[in-house]
Amino acid sequence: MERGHGPRLVSVGSIVADIRLDVPHLPVRGGDVIGSPASMAAGGGFNILSAAARQGMAAQFAGRHGTGPYGDCIRAGLAREGIAALHAPAPEGDSGFCLVMVEPDGERTFVSSPGVEAALGERKLAHVPLRPGDWVFVSGYDLAYPGLGPAIAAWVAGLPRGVRLVVDPGPLAGELSDGILSAILPQAAVWTMNRHEAALLTGFTNPAMVRPGMPHSLPPGALLIIRDGAAGAYVSTCEKAAPLLVPAPAVHARDTTGAGDTHTGVLIAALAQGFDPPAAALRANAAAAISVTRNGPATAPTASELDRFLAASDGAAAGSALQAG
Repeated sequence: MERGHGPRLVSVGSIVADIRLDVPHLPVRGGDVIGSPASMAAGGGFNILSAAARQGMAAQFAGRHGTGPYGDCIRAGLAREGIAALHAPAPEGDSGFCLVMVEPDGERTFVSSPGVEAALGERKLAHVPLRPGDWVFVSGYDLAYPGLGPAIAAWVAGLPRGVRLVVDPGPLAGELSDGILSAILPQAAVWTMNRHEAALLTGFTNPAMVRPGMPHSLPPGALLIIRDGAAGAYVSTCEKAAPLLVPAPAVHARDTTGAGDTHTGVLIAALAQGFDPPAAALRANAAAAISVTRNGPATAPTASELDRFLAASDGAAAGSALQAG
């Protein structure tokens, strides 16, 4: 599929600069550790856009980006991936950044410092160009910002017919207000989160127990995805049916930064390309598995890399059977 034709992914999820360093362990309170030299790259919502773009899906960034070194880094990343930025740089400040500390087992810990992306600013969300068949991504980070979350919630209530909303509540899932949740959930075509975030929202520590009828219910037919790390992802489309666990390939993790974003971006692209939910989750699981074997935030595979990985894996036969025609 050529970019520019067919469904597009339009994201209002914030993009920040990831400042990454390896650490032997996290410091104790008041302590210190010696880390590796730091590196900087576009992260946050960039990971989802780049993951979808590498699968051949046209992607557009409808968030804010600033003037300064972090904004420059973000725009350079977008340009490399062929992702259009729909807004000019905000003149009043720079984009935010996220300090990413990665331990030897690949686990990562974040400290985020918001920038211009955390405010609505001069943006007119109603002016974001959308057409039937498009997919819109919204992040819990943005929904949690007091000056931005209510505006996004009001905007998604009026999305054009045929536009599908994807929501990832992220690590701030437990901080989203009931008002935001009750406004966003009924609009979502896809709700994707990890096991910890699902527990924060539903109280269930076992993802197999979570159904689309959460405290605030998803609409009929909505797809609920619960990512469970190396185990794979739970897929549910019916409130009463037990979720289907789609397993993930076994790999040795080096850096889990951005793995959930890779999963979401590839999942969206696969659904947009006609894969059914289990098949889309199979591709997303494999893409996330590849991602964690690489250092850095935006480490999603290309479509050809993913196809080769699936063909070489034990699930090649299942992947071929599930592939959309």
